[in-house]
Amino acid sequence: MRCHRDVVVVGASAGGVEALRALARSLPPDFPAAVLVVMHLAPGLSSALPRILARAGPLDAVSAEHGAPLTAGTLHVAPPDHHLLIEDGAVLLSRGPTESGHRPAIDATFRSAALSVGPRAIGVVLSGVLDDGAAGLRSIADRGGLAVVQDPADALYPGMPENALARVPTEHVHPVDMLGKVLDKLVRTPVDNLPIPPASSALLLEERIARDGVRLGAVTVGGSTPPAGYRCPDCQGSLLEVGPADGRYRCRIGHGWTDEALFSAQDAELERALWTALRSLDERVSLAERMLRRATTGGMTRRYENAVRESSAAAETLRKFLLALDKETRPGQETPREP
Repeated sequence: MRCHRDVVVVGASAGGVEALRALARSLPPDFPAAVLVVMHLAPGLSSALPRILARAGPLDAVSAEHGAPLTAGTLHVAPPDHHLLIEDGAVLLSRGPTESGHRPAIDATFRSAALSVGPRAIGVVLSGVLDDGAAGLRSIADRGGLAVVQDPADALYPGMPENALARVPTEHVHPVDMLGKVLDKLVRTPVDNLPIPPASSALLLEERIARDGVRLGAVTVGGSTPPAGYRCPDCQGSLLEVGPADGRYRCRIGHGWTDEALFSAQDAELERALWTALRSLDERVSLAERMLRRATTGGMTRRYENAVRESSAAAETLRKFLLALDKETRPGQETPREP
């Protein structure tokens, strides 16, 4: 028995508006598959992305609605602050825990497609930084689906495509303006409906968390989820390994992180801590200078002079280090989220 790949899931981040616009423009008006689009969006704001994509190409683009059926020839765009999932041929919106600081998260949608439609899914990773989408794309490939990746040389931000290719080698690597023709050919080509490998316990756990949040005791220290030794940047809770082979973590209440995203979050946390230390040193110098002016004995004078000298030297060293950081281009630092 044969089937067609009729669900295309697309993930993008920094530089994603341009890439998604080019993809929408390249899809034909009779595209016979449903398309789910996930882009990192700030919560609390309405998104203009459906209107942008509807104007860019011939297909309808709508903000995904909970319970709406997946419709061929339609771009279902994840709304802000909701994971975009699939259940029984329909859209499911969830406010499950953030993943790598994002909701919607690309990995959540890719995992859901892998579990719900298996070999009928095609995952597409476009421009962005860090590695959201890489693990989810691996899940799609493991369940018989196809992986398609924007050529990193063509992406405004090649981090996500490069991480996806490191995790899922694929022959389908193209500039974004060619992806429409590639996808149209893939969804029209019948494939054998082969047995689907069983889903791993980690995949099932993460899908359940994205849908329902964390039930008490769902993520606990054990043989399959050992402690990672790191703190969750979202809630400061202890992180457990849910994907030891590919560097994925969850805290007890469900926040998800990858190696790349956790490293970037720690970098930002370290910089905040250093700026706080610099402020404390500057305040210590100012206070010591004030107390020095009021000193009445030689012992007090020497104490405050030492404090001014030592704190000033430490502050100057720290200030130079922080200014040097500001001048560097750090590839793990994501640009502000697209409007």
